Amino acid sequence: FKEHEGSYIVGVAAAKASQTNKVGFIGGMDIGPISRFGCGFIGGVKAVNSNIEVYQNMTGSTPAAWNDPAKGAELAQSQIDRGADVVYHAAGGTGVGVIQAAADAGKLAIGVDKNQNGLRPGSVLTSMLKRVDVAAYETFTDAKAGKFTAGLVTLGLAEGGVDWAVDEYNASLITADMKTAVEKAKADIISGSIIVHNYTDDDNCPY
Repeated sequence: FKEHEGSYIVGVAAAKASQTNKVGFIGGMDIGPISRFGCGFIGGVKAVNSNIEVYQNMTGSTPAAWNDPAKGAELAQSQIDRGADVVYHAAGGTGVGVIQAAADAGKLAIGVDKNQNGLRPGSVLTSMLKRVDVAAYETFTDAKAGKFTAGLVTLGLAEGGVDWAVDEYNASLITADMKTAVEKAKADIISGSIIVHNYTDDDNCPY
């Protein structure tokens, strides 16, 4: 999945929602694929306002980093203490603590992979969706039609593989301006007029 593309569009949403011009990203285990989420997010934020400051933290360097809600809450609170009012996580179970801390502080979190808007309704700005359902459906459909072939398939915005979540839990947080900006970013990425940098191509984030 092109998580960097999905992260870019929620970065656009974060920048539109921020009132302090400071937002945050909290990753789980400090590995390249998680930096891909963070870099894409920064790209979306900076596309809206290059002056917004983005704080970044990884939770740890071992697999335990995926399941430490207390550490997630601690890192989120630290970013909030420095002015962040929107915090995006890509940290597995650790992200539950990020969302809780943001809600407790009256700030906004952004969920990841699945729709987490309902975890703390009104405190989750949106979620970056990884559409595993689309991948599974297309695989089964190809198999049924006798067209299935083994190999690597990468799904981004153009393929419906990543997206952002808008539902009854966050509808009140999504302004018309934000929706317009996100939908334009999606269209520009799909058309190729915006190419979101993939951190894992060169272990570098140019934003």
